[in-house]
Amino acid sequence: MLDWSMSTPNSGPPLSASEERTWAMVAHVGVFVAAWIAMGFLCPLIVWLVLRGRSEFVRRHSVESLNFQISLLIYTAIAVVLILITFGLGVLIIVPLIVIGAIAAVVFIILATIAASNGREYRYPLTLRLVR
Repeated sequence: MLDWSMSTPNSGPPLSASEERTWAMVAHVGVFVAAWIAMGFLCPLIVWLVLRGRSEFVRRHSVESLNFQISLLIYTAIAVVLILITFGLGVLIIVPLIVIGAIAAVVFIILATIAASNGREYRYPLTLRLVR
């Protein structure tokens, strides 16, 4: 696990409540933009690296989004390995699961974005919390 919360540089003045909610939302919804290049984890990673010292709220949301994206990558890698191990027969089971998982991921990201815009916390389900 990575825990860099104590080594956070103060990179500027604290964010206002409105700015906090906006950047927390960007950490979640920006995943859709970064996903076009198959790197959904980039947006929350950038938000976390740039703003973690200015807002605890933004830090928590960006870390949660980052952990969710890393978890999705790990789950996808496992699915590919299972397909390869079963010489393609796993496709019959895994492809429907991937479709259901993708729909669920979109719903979870939307719920997290709404929670961030309302100033509330959100915890993604089935997430490996590797970054703190």
